[in-house]
Formats: sequence, C-alpha cells, structure tokens
Amino acid sequence: MEIAILAGGDSSEYPVSVKSGKEIQAWLSEAGYNTHLVLVKENEWIVQNDEETFPFDHELFGYRNGKKTVKFGYAWNTIHGTPGENGLMQGYLDMKKIPYNCSGHLSSAITFNKFVAKTYLKQFGIMTAESELIRRNKPYDLELIIEKVGLPCFIKPNNGGSSFGTTKVTQADQIKPAIQKAFREDNEVIIESYVKGRELTCGLLKTKKRELIFPVTEIISKTDFFTYEAKYEGMSDEITPAMIDEDTARRCMQLSSQIYDHTHCKGLVRIDFIIRGNQIYFLELNTIPGMSKESIVPQQIRAMGMTVEQVLREVIEDTMDLIS
Repeated sequence: MEIAILAGGDSSEYPVSVKSGKEIQAWLSEAGYNTHLVLVKENEWIVQNDEETFPFDHELFGYRNGKKTVKFGYAWNTIHGTPGENGLMQGYLDMKKIPYNCSGHLSSAITFNKFVAKTYLKQFGIMTAESELIRRNKPYDLELIIEKVGLPCFIKPNNGGSSFGTTKVTQADQIKPAIQKAFREDNEVIIESYVKGRELTCGLLKTKKRELIFPVTEIISKTDFFTYEAKYEGMSDEITPAMIDEDTARRCMQLSSQIYDHTHCKGLVRIDFIIRGNQIYFLELNTIPGMSKESIVPQQIRAMGMTVEQVLREVIEDTMDLIS
C-alpha cells in the first residue's frame, strides 16, 4: 500500500509539521510501508521523494513520475494547525474516500477551537480555567474580561498551537499588545485564567481491539510557561512517567480516556492538564500531536515498553478496517 504522509499546512507550525512528517515517514518505512512525503501549502501540494519533487494530482490522489503512476491508498495526516488539525483536511479525505489516521472532521473542528472545546467539555463536569473569547473587529470590554479571568492570565490564538502568539500577561498594560500578537495568528483570541500548578500530559490510542493509555508525562518548563522554545528547543524537562502519586496518575489517565470518548476522537491523541492541589484542570487536546523522536507521545510509547512502529501499524490497521 502506498501511503501519503501529509505535512506542512498554512500556519506558523509548518516547520514543526514537516519535522513530524519526516519522522513518521521513517517509522512507517521501517514498519514496511511504501511512504511518500506530501508537502501541503495552501493550494500547492508537492510530493517530495528524496531529491525529486512532483506535483500532487488531486483527481488521482497521487502523482505521476514519467510513465509511472502512484495512487495513494492511505493518508497519514501530520499537519498541525490548518488545514490538518481543524477538520478541513479530514472533510477532504472523507469526500475522496481515503482512510486516514486521526479524528474526523467534526471532532477535529471541536477540539482545535480552544474555547469551543472547553465550553463543550464543561457540560461533562470537566474542570477548565475561566476564559473569554474576543473576535477581530468586534467590540469587547477588557475591564469585564479581567474581572472574570483575573491576573495573571494567558492570551493566545483560539485556533492555533505550538504556543505561537501566546503571552502570559501579569499587568493590565500588557494586555493590548498581547491581543495584537495573538491576532497575528488567528481571527479569534482566547483570554484565560492562569492556574498555577504542575503541567501533565497523557497520550492515548483506542482501537476496536484495545485501549492504550500511555504513562503520564510531567512538563517542567525552563521558561515562564510552555513556550515554543520550551517545546522544541530543549527549554523544558519532560519526565515520563511523571513523578506523581498513583492515584493522581490514575485519575489523569481516566480523565484522558473520558475526554477522548466525549470528543469522539480517533487515532493518537495527547491531552494536556494542570493539576493544582487535588484538582485536575483540562488545558487542551491535540489530535495531531508532535511525533518527532523527542516528542512526548513517542517518549510515552517507549516508556510503556512498545515501539513507535508497532503503535503506528495498529493505527493503520484499525482505520483501514473502519473504511472496509
């Protein structure tokens, strides 16, 4: 089977996605699949094979290399941000009847929108930080917002990841510049309360055959919060399994499983939390988690005593079965 590894996208996370895509390609090739890296950027899709590139043929869902025609039978989506994480790519693949590795279009749209995800999960009794949403060119009352969320607070793009455009604000005069920074990434900005505590994250995968809930990781950032530099440039310590008591780890894993089901996720997912005292607060859900060798989910898979190749194969076999 020929597999298209979709990477890139139309957000600031393009280079992060390409790195994940190349790692996924290496793992799937090691697992015995024929893989092709497809770089997605707006309307231009390019198939990159070694040093050669070919235009992607949407009608074929593949490409032509001289007289040779390659038609992809499966898509592995590694695109962070739009269009890979917000449901657009999933809708396209559904229309093309191409099986893929991740959550569907509705689940992806709900979970990628931070404010919608938090609002939706509250009805199930899941705790989240207080938050307010503002939209570009729409009036808002900063005094009322700060009265609700307090200081310090986080100001971030509502639809975005990798901490691009995110600011931790401690004083009122920092708010407007932080909002402007966030608006450079998205047309919606979420302002949410700062919950001081320990940051935990849990990866998981559910197939028809079994559930894999990976060991919890604690993230200890060397910066003021989990910034891009902390995530991707070694400015954090990621401890797997987290040095927390068994009851807290169990509750975090159970909560991850419940959120996965509530949001109708599929494939590999990572869910982030803050724990303060005995309370666990939901932060956000990543339906396209980073998958470089240094990323958290591969760390958790190895800590569970499994190989990444083994888990990726399970994802493909399960989603191929769903299509058939």
